[in-house]
Amino acid sequence: MSAPDPAAKLRVVIAGGGVAALEGALALQALAGERTTTTVIAPNGEFFYRPLAVREPFAYPPARRYELAPIVRDAGAELVVDALEWIDPVGQVAHTASGAALEYDALLLALGATIRPRYEHALTIDDRRLDETLHGLVQDVEEGYTHSLAFVSPGRMAWQLPMYELALMMATRAYDMNMDLETTLITPEDAPLAIFGAAASAAVAELLERARIKTITSAYAEIPRSGEIVINPGDRHLKVDRIVALPELYGPPVRGIPLAEHGFIRVTPYQQVPDAGPVYAAGDAVDFAIKHGGLASQQADVAAQSIAAMAGAPVTPEPFNPVIHGILLTGGAPRYLTAKITGGQGFSSEVTDTPTWSPASKIASKYLAPYLDRLDHDAAGASS
Repeated sequence: MSAPDPAAKLRVVIAGGGVAALEGALALQALAGERTTTTVIAPNGEFFYRPLAVREPFAYPPARRYELAPIVRDAGAELVVDALEWIDPVGQVAHTASGAALEYDALLLALGATIRPRYEHALTIDDRRLDETLHGLVQDVEEGYTHSLAFVSPGRMAWQLPMYELALMMATRAYDMNMDLETTLITPEDAPLAIFGAAASAAVAELLERARIKTITSAYAEIPRSGEIVINPGDRHLKVDRIVALPELYGPPVRGIPLAEHGFIRVTPYQQVPDAGPVYAAGDAVDFAIKHGGLASQQADVAAQSIAAMAGAPVTPEPFNPVIHGILLTGGAPRYLTAKITGGQGFSSEVTDTPTWSPASKIASKYLAPYLDRLDHDAAGASS
């Protein structure tokens, strides 16, 4: 590997256009802006605020979309609209789909995960087109054509929170429309949203019970045909009018670095990819069981600290120490969930009616959340 010139700025390439990429770029600017030159490779020209997409099928305003170029420019970086194709870790070169070759002294992979439908006979949740997928189902519930509905989580690698939000909002909408809807939620978790720990999980279970949502936990489902679910253990059969399922997640198709099972990227506690030189990774592409925008931001901050230290900034990198701040949308008042995670399980958690972090955004992050909050505030002021 080539050693960076100590008199020159550290050349940093960030691959991705989502939460982890933007958090990483903003963190690097704050920590080592004068010591680095950063290029962001993103496959499109906009940033989609995905966590709020779950509201779109219920006639809420669309989730915000932001032009990527101004955000990248404000982070002191250059945007290249392209896709990462493969990495040469020996030569320290990132190769793009268009054939460009970008040399780097440090590379941050923030590529996100790839989603795949697990069940043929179910509507699969995809927050990129959720209104298109579920709008008709919401109308059927409102008009009384759908009387029973199941939400199903596959047995591996899925982020559960949107499923709970959709189930609660659907049940609330049916109640508001005075429609009779039998809702069932099927999950391999030991308890509802168990990853948030016992206190938060108990509060979510109470919310589900109040909404008359039947929850089947420690369950693995198959959907052999439309309207039929086989639940194991026990070989139980459930028949419903409609089924909505979470997708399974897989790692991104990137060549040149060692990958874990299902294509996810292995990292050290400092977010460095083993045996790949100065390559770091953050976000849903990482081999970490919980996929969440706030955690992606924390991983990006850890990687940015390590890269800033490489650039000679007075920064002492700290290992990834995950804390989840999550907003559970319910169709009524939201709930604010916080959990400190260890070993893949929440060990201290709380649920509150008011936020315990600021700004109280769906994606809690050190740099990106306040930046987007300022953008939204400025946009609101300009339109008033």
